[in-house]
Amino acid sequence: MQPRAVGIAIVATAPPPVISARSPLRFRRDDGAGRGADDRSCHRTTASSKRTADDAAKRAANDRAAENIAAAVRPGAKEVALRFRGLEFARFAEGQLAIGVGDARREPGPLHAAKIDALLSQLDLHRNPLAHERNHPFYRAAPERWIETLIQRDPSQLEAQLDPRFFYSQVPAFSAADRGVIDLLGVTLHRRLVVIELKASEDIHLPLQAVDYWLRVRHHLERDDFQRYGYFPGIELDPHPPLVWLVAPALRFHPATEIVLRYLSPEIHITRIGLNEEWRRGLRVVFRQ
Repeated sequence: MQPRAVGIAIVATAPPPVISARSPLRFRRDDGAGRGADDRSCHRTTASSKRTADDAAKRAANDRAAENIAAAVRPGAKEVALRFRGLEFARFAEGQLAIGVGDARREPGPLHAAKIDALLSQLDLHRNPLAHERNHPFYRAAPERWIETLIQRDPSQLEAQLDPRFFYSQVPAFSAADRGVIDLLGVTLHRRLVVIELKASEDIHLPLQAVDYWLRVRHHLERDDFQRYGYFPGIELDPHPPLVWLVAPALRFHPATEIVLRYLSPEIHITRIGLNEEWRRGLRVVFRQ
């Protein structure tokens, strides 16, 4: 099977390059290198917005809540998403902040510390590992993103061989008109790329979804695209195809997953990593197959 020509956009905590979703495959950097004054200005504005939104939210939060807030630039947009333990609770753009979770998000308005504080207090109460009301929407929403934040905070909880310096989360991946999002893209201490797909509940499509992303990442690896455009700086990536890790609570893998894996090419090295059911209270690997 030959991989399709694809593009990937990557968002990380530090200002990353972005691989454009063009066909044929083409790249552009998100740091202004080789681009016009308008593009550089746009990048500076977006980076400034990220700092402003992150600072405003953390000033409004108490110390415990602040350490669980992360800001990320939304791919292909000037908006900044603010997340609490992986759950988006606000969007910031052009000095305006739209606060709220999901359908409850309000119209954009000026930064208002009291409103942010009120929402963060509720998030800290209900999106909490020790929350009593486990059926609350804040507790149950976006569980994969919550797992993602736990892995990013301490990758060694998942696998000691992961290099904690390089983690790209929520990686938009494009192929023609298709769009997907890789949960995590990382690299081992032995310089081997790793595609990490997360699930908190049974999903029969998980293996084939991961294979699709494996094809896309392998395509760019073979072309040296990652290092050419600034990903994984300072290391020479292993030329072998990427590893694939399917991560989910141990009892939440679909029964068909193991059957599907038997029919995949041996070239695709897939590992299932089962987590403890109470992962919110602390991530622990139960099995690795």
